Amino acid sequence: MARTIVQKIQQVAIAALNDAETLVAEWLPDGARQGSEWVARNTARDDQGKGSFGVSLASGKWNDFADPDAHGGDLVSLLSYLRSCRQVDAAMMIDQRLGLGIFHRNGEAQASPPIAVTPTKSQLRQQAEAQRLAAQHKAAQLAKKLWLNGQPACPGHTYLVSKGVSPYRLRQTPKGQLMVPLYADGELVNVQLIDAQGNKRFLKGGQVLGAYSPLGRVMPGKTLYVCEGWATGATIHAHTREPVACAMHAGNLEPVACGLCERYGHLEMVIAGDDDRATPGNPGRTAANAAALAVGALVLFPAWPKEAPHILTDFNDLACWYRQQGGHHE
Repeated sequence: MARTIVQKIQQVAIAALNDAETLVAEWLPDGARQGSEWVARNTARDDQGKGSFGVSLASGKWNDFADPDAHGGDLVSLLSYLRSCRQVDAAMMIDQRLGLGIFHRNGEAQASPPIAVTPTKSQLRQQAEAQRLAAQHKAAQLAKKLWLNGQPACPGHTYLVSKGVSPYRLRQTPKGQLMVPLYADGELVNVQLIDAQGNKRFLKGGQVLGAYSPLGRVMPGKTLYVCEGWATGATIHAHTREPVACAMHAGNLEPVACGLCERYGHLEMVIAGDDDRATPGNPGRTAANAAALAVGALVLFPAWPKEAPHILTDFNDLACWYRQQGGHHE
């Protein structure tokens, strides 16, 4: 009987190599492929250093560079180590995951009763990631429905008038909320809702990181501006007639800029940052400089007249201030 179990474990270990990268990516999601190896941190001992753990995707051999006692020759022993369970239980998990039928062939009972396994931090992260993606999908579906059922935004909307900008391609809900569309990889994934008082919110669970709201069309030979808020982007677009990507907040400038470079290749890009002069650390200027450095872009900030109040932070604020002064800005 013991010999049969050992043979089945060996069969699972060999069969698992056909799906090695899929399995290892699920078990060690913080890792990445490097050549024929999956390199990650050791979640079994909650190692904080990335790259301490290596798994051969060709042979299944694995080892922890920081622990000479942590090593094995196949994927079954790897899962056994990561889950702190017997190899037979690890083999049965892989057997069930891949639908191999090695332990359940012809109605055969399990060779060994399963044991309760406490979810690891890796499993909990995978569960949280699955929930996050499900929430994003739900929000994207709602965004598409709202956008389809909306009407073109009214130029006289209180928010647009207060910002002194045209609605461009914004839409409006039946309740009068403006809808700012957010796209990622060419797909509508979220909308920012803005009411007459200027209160803003995104759809619950919707993607924001890496998503942006476009003004104009990205084209070779045209300068692409990347900024924070939509009203700032509308001001820049009106003044330059160049395309603009509105990242919605400072922390999203770099992800959006990097994503656009990956999608469109080399671009003449300008990061048009906010200048949070009255905020310690000036997060707008800091984030804009970091984004520009990450993609090799130019960076631009508002040129404040001496008499401009320090509460002004972005290009729309500057344009509105000039308008209130009855002045003109080139």
